[in-house]
Amino acid sequence: MSKWALVLVSVLSSLYLSNAYKILFISPLPGKSHSILGEGVLTHLSRAGHEVTYVAAIIPDKPIKGVTVIDISSYVSLPSDFLNLKAIMDNTHRRDLFGILPSLTNLTGNVINNGPVQALLSDKTQQFDVVIAEWMFNEVFAGFSAVFNCPLIWLSPSEPHWMILQLVDEIPNPSYNVDILSGNVPPLTFTQRVMELGSQIIGKLLKIYISGIDQEIYEKHFVPHIRNRGYPVPPYEELKYNGSLVLSNSHVSMGIATRLPPNFIPIGGYHIDSVVKPLPKDLQKIIDDAKHGFIYFSMGSNLRSKHLPAEVKQDLLNMFGELKQTVLWKFEEDLPNRPSNVHILKWAPQQSILAHEKCRLFITHGGLLSTTESIHFGVPTVGIPVFADQFVNVGRSVKKGYAKKVDLSYTMAKDLKVAIQEMINDSRYTTKIKELSFIYHHRTVTPGQELVHWVEHVIKTGGARHLRTHALTTPWYQKVYLDLAIVLLIIIIAVKYLFSYICCSNGKKVSVNNKKKQN
Repeated sequence: MSKWALVLVSVLSSLYLSNAYKILFISPLPGKSHSILGEGVLTHLSRAGHEVTYVAAIIPDKPIKGVTVIDISSYVSLPSDFLNLKAIMDNTHRRDLFGILPSLTNLTGNVINNGPVQALLSDKTQQFDVVIAEWMFNEVFAGFSAVFNCPLIWLSPSEPHWMILQLVDEIPNPSYNVDILSGNVPPLTFTQRVMELGSQIIGKLLKIYISGIDQEIYEKHFVPHIRNRGYPVPPYEELKYNGSLVLSNSHVSMGIATRLPPNFIPIGGYHIDSVVKPLPKDLQKIIDDAKHGFIYFSMGSNLRSKHLPAEVKQDLLNMFGELKQTVLWKFEEDLPNRPSNVHILKWAPQQSILAHEKCRLFITHGGLLSTTESIHFGVPTVGIPVFADQFVNVGRSVKKGYAKKVDLSYTMAKDLKVAIQEMINDSRYTTKIKELSFIYHHRTVTPGQELVHWVEHVIKTGGARHLRTHALTTPWYQKVYLDLAIVLLIIIIAVKYLFSYICCSNGKKVSVNNKKKQN
């Protein structure tokens, strides 16, 4: 290589390295769907040339260039029956806010209080340009940004809701914004509006209670490291609202139009591969032989169909056997005595399956990744929501006109058959989702490019403070003009007393004058 070629390579290398940033990414929830989102973030940042330290409970199957993994899988877990379908059907475990928050708070403490993470926090040679933290119903991970004295970005795995929006803006009005665990979809009835207001009040009170525990975790596991580095210790109540922006796994085609601040960035679909991978040969043959198309049935990556009660599994097999379509059922073990049109997939390349032109219908639990992929590939759905945001995801899908809802129950096979027959025979569902798929794809840039742009924007602008509105810092009593109301009330009272005083004084003068005239 010539001298000038070496110089050119050196210059180009220096330019490349000057645009490379060090990023700390915390995504520790031990769920496959969350790891898929996490690996999507890693893939895009790695392709952009950045170095990422990844704190995770599920590590990538293959090494990713520029990514250092901190494996905390042995330190975090959820209750054993939390995702068991039979336990959910029998209602043996609370899955509302009261059941979720304590479990996630305990998990958060374990994420921070373990050897590998504490070693990272203790290492003064470690410096990062930005921290990206997955929001998990609490804000304790904001402590990482204080330790490394860098900006913070929240990653939200769900559609916009009040608990995440309040971190960068203000709590949205519950009369047309529903809770993340709600099954309601705007426009809301009077009863639903009361329910959403009640949910928001209860949720706020519960968050205040949990905040005390979060405060203890912050002071015990983060504050010593902040002091050890010589940085000022920010109060936890200020730190948790210090996020530069929220990267949200959402898009208006999947959710509803919502008033969002400029530092709330929808990037739904960033986890989907730009190039569809070919199907395995055995699966390709099954699909090629499906004369009437096929139906794909999956309860997601976290729920296990094998946990369904035996009678429900048998009812589903009998029902599927009556269909003329081929059925692909993602199931963790083989099922005996299956109808000839039912095929079990212990592992399913979901994106490649949904991308196939013969896919007529997608039966899903309604997780946001599956919802996103159904719209991306334009496949109508039957939703069987189980917990968390799945109810509102399915509710929105039904409201948009491309889905039907079936309740998880011991008799769901009967309801599922009715829904399948209606949707297969009615082209309106396919037409509607094709319309939404166009809206989903019709963007100025891809969601992956959007993700990288905003991460780099936060770093280059030192925290993107110009994107923050005053809605977050303006006191509530000023927003509702309570101070003005008090001033007006004081003025009215003062005028009233002044008027009474004048009337009283004039009355006395008249009385005195009358007495003088009489005398």
